[in-house]
Amino acid sequence: MATAERQSGKEGAERDERSQADREAALEQSADLTIAPIVGPEDPRRFTDSGIEIKALYTEQDLPEQLDLGNPGEYPFTRGIHREMYRSQLWTMRQYAGYASAKESNERYRYLLSKGSTGLSMAFDLPTQLGLDSDDPRALGEVGRTGVAIDTIDDMRTAFDGIPLDQVSTSMTINAPAACLLLLYELVGEEQGVPAEKLRGTVQNDVLKEYIARGNYIYPPEPTMRLTTDIFEYCNRHIPRWNTISISGYHFREKGCSAVQEVAFTLSSAIAYVQAAIDRGLKVDDFAPRLAFFFNGHNNVFQEVAKFRAARRMWAHIMRERFGAKSPRSLMLRFHTQTGGVTLTAQQPENNIVRVALQGFAAVCGGTQSLHTNGFDEALALPTERAAKIALRTQQILAHESGAADTVDPFAGSYFVEALTDDIERRANALIEKVDALGGSVKALEFITGEIDQSAWGYQERYRTGQDIVVGVNAFVEDDLEVPDILRVDPAAEREQVARLKAFKESREQELVQRRLEELRAVARGEENLLPAIRQALKDRCTLGEVCAAMADVFGRYRPAF
Repeated sequence: MATAERQSGKEGAERDERSQADREAALEQSADLTIAPIVGPEDPRRFTDSGIEIKALYTEQDLPEQLDLGNPGEYPFTRGIHREMYRSQLWTMRQYAGYASAKESNERYRYLLSKGSTGLSMAFDLPTQLGLDSDDPRALGEVGRTGVAIDTIDDMRTAFDGIPLDQVSTSMTINAPAACLLLLYELVGEEQGVPAEKLRGTVQNDVLKEYIARGNYIYPPEPTMRLTTDIFEYCNRHIPRWNTISISGYHFREKGCSAVQEVAFTLSSAIAYVQAAIDRGLKVDDFAPRLAFFFNGHNNVFQEVAKFRAARRMWAHIMRERFGAKSPRSLMLRFHTQTGGVTLTAQQPENNIVRVALQGFAAVCGGTQSLHTNGFDEALALPTERAAKIALRTQQILAHESGAADTVDPFAGSYFVEALTDDIERRANALIEKVDALGGSVKALEFITGEIDQSAWGYQERYRTGQDIVVGVNAFVEDDLEVPDILRVDPAAEREQVARLKAFKESREQELVQRRLEELRAVARGEENLLPAIRQALKDRCTLGEVCAAMADVFGRYRPAF
């Protein structure tokens, strides 16, 4: 018996040694990567999701040899893009909203504005995001579910009924059909008597991330990049206060990437868009000031603050050194933040209020220009009015009670945060170099997708093993399932939308519609800017689905190879 015990003890020690060796090998292997190693809950070390090992104590010795900070509002903008930041003007408080019909979405927009929201953020349903009309067979069951259905100029008119477009800033989360939604908004503004040069807002217009993270694309990359740069050119001429793109790392993070990957892949996409515009013949200082960015906010406050600071500094260097931009506005990374949807839990959903508050705090301390805070119930459904109001009140508490808005870049000089900022910048730059070596984001789609998939697997393993704790999911679990009242979209909303669309199609001049669509196909076959032809087609009552289909007749539809 004693012999057996000694043998068992010897085997256990060998297993422990092998296990430790395996952990060290995994850590060494991941040292040049950007995700945390899987070391299990018993390992005393601590890592961020980007694989940065966190020391128990940071001192002056951990500061970078040279702090590349500058002053707020000055190159390289590490400390923020404005001299006084929130002391002179708070961030724009947006609440992402839209569901069912244009009429119901209009009611939600008015509600949010009445509660103190300072900007609108428009959510579109899945068919609209894919350039499909609500009566398309592929849209069945999805109309109005994840956002508002916008098929026609009538829908856009209803969505903004009674909302003066010269007094609000509107962000539109739309990509492949971005030109159509922007032009419908411009047409409605024209009807209100608001000149295009007074319209303010953002169109997401970032389809590269759709190929990588979401799948809501229509055309292959080359014509997609043409449409993107056409928007740059059109807005420069006609809607000068409009942000022509919101280059998005948010969806990479939702798919499972780490903070370093979010910075690297977002900036790699931005590099691709800038290069495409320059290749088109546009001057960098003409379009770069209207580029905007969209980041995710997660729970690790210190890493998130460092992430935003590093991204700002990196972009300033990229624009000056790589693209020769001269205007200070071309060097500024202006960004919107949305709190992390993937971090929300269906279990104990009210815990999400705390998560959202932490994420919003990190975004504000990191210098965001606008912020959306998620509803606590969004792991279950679209937010109810109650959840949306709590989310907005969270922003207002951050603005007026937390002290985060009282001084610029409040974490500057922290041994910990400055070390993190430098480490994120170094790792993200190394990853950008890998993307560059593959020919840039458009050619590196498979590589980027693979890296994100590896990171997502790492998240899952760390949760599964208990290395990372998610309160209410793998620790502090309760037996009773708590389900709050949730928003339910009435199935009748889809039937009513299809009926409105049918009446719209029957009331128009069909020959004019066909002529406008053929004119659009002719422009698509050439090299002219597509937006004037799209605008005329929409004004003459072509639908979104018809316009997108006409371009697909020429460009084809994208089919992924991986």
